[in-house]
Amino acid sequence: MGETENKAPKESFFTGLSAEFKKIIWPDNKSLARQTTAVIAVSVVMGLVIALLDFVIQYGVDFLVGLSF
Repeated sequence: MGETENKAPKESFFTGLSAEFKKIIWPDNKSLARQTTAVIAVSVVMGLVIALLDFVIQYGVDFLVGLSF
């Protein structure tokens, strides 16, 4: 129970950070451009959908508020 594990010696933060950055596989320019275009296109489409929903809901609320009994 009271045994200690043999842990690897602690490296400095920057040495570990440098080692992790060397493991990263960076995308090539073609892939990066394609993914960026996809993100922008989806963002614009979602913005239009949200704006349309906002307009429809606002119109519905205004219609319901304008009803008189």
